[in-house]
Amino acid sequence: MTILDTTEVELDTIITHHVGNKLNDEKYHLSNEESILDSITCSYLLKLFLTPLKPEEFYSFTHPIGLEFNDVYKLVAGLFADMGDFIAVSQNIAKLLYDHSMHPKIKEGELNIVYFTNVMLDNEVVDAIGIFKSETNVPFIKMNSRKASYEINHDFGYEIKSPDKGCVIFNTEQECGYKILLIDTTRKAEEAQYWKDDFLKLKPISNDFLQTKQFLSIAKDFVANKLAEEYEVSKADKIDYLNKSLEYFKNNDNFDKKDFEETVFQDKGLIESFRSFDEQYKTENNFEIADSFEISTSAVKKQTRVFKSVLKLDKNFHVYIHGNKDLIEQGIDKDGRKFYKLYYEEEE
Repeated sequence: MTILDTTEVELDTIITHHVGNKLNDEKYHLSNEESILDSITCSYLLKLFLTPLKPEEFYSFTHPIGLEFNDVYKLVAGLFADMGDFIAVSQNIAKLLYDHSMHPKIKEGELNIVYFTNVMLDNEVVDAIGIFKSETNVPFIKMNSRKASYEINHDFGYEIKSPDKGCVIFNTEQECGYKILLIDTTRKAEEAQYWKDDFLKLKPISNDFLQTKQFLSIAKDFVANKLAEEYEVSKADKIDYLNKSLEYFKNNDNFDKKDFEETVFQDKGLIESFRSFDEQYKTENNFEIADSFEISTSAVKKQTRVFKSVLKLDKNFHVYIHGNKDLIEQGIDKDGRKFYKLYYEEEE
């Protein structure tokens, strides 16, 4: 697991530009000087930029031809080598983002280019460059004390929670495209993909977090979509396999593929079917997963949210299945009505 320590980080330089939506014919405005801020505001900005970072899923710059053709990579590498052109390079980054703002739902906003020093990443002190875009401008109330009363008015600004989009590029592993952490509060939306895929051109770095996440995705897709094509299984059976998959990852520190297959699927034919699906899935999605790796608890926690253990019966009942499937029976009565029979010892 990667350790990121930002307690001693210093904000060395910051410049702010405004970037509109090119498709909607909005303009961009480039600053010619660094942004001005006091020490207290600086501490709030550090909180805004760094608190959302989770040292789990790392990315790196990529390009189908070669790293030297990734525009943001070239600009960032130039800054790490020489900060003398900080303003000009930041302006080029803003222009590049503007050129990729071609979806009608992309919002205009303020783009901050930040140079950080004294970042501790896995016991190594490195510099880092942050690219952050804030789009959601919200109102807030100001209450100012007067001699006999208060004057109450409002203003607009950005909440100290997280930029709408951002990334922090750590000055390490340059030859592999750097190590990068991504921020995207709207990453599920179609229009948000321009940030990671079109503008930055990032690929995930293979680590324990990614390996755990990807294998759980394979297991889930196999049970949910492929299993019923080859075997007669009920929804309760599917939920049982999903629960066993999660339990394996929750109860073990290290993953072993053969042990997982024997523990979860048990049946030889079912194991062969899973292996075939596994190989096809990895080929189609262009990634590799080792047969053994250290299990990432944070990845398991995230994937748990998409593993459904709810058996929905018409619109009348939702049955949550968390344990022994042998305590639930499925059948059809003499009138043709389907039923489930549940066995339990205590009612809570």
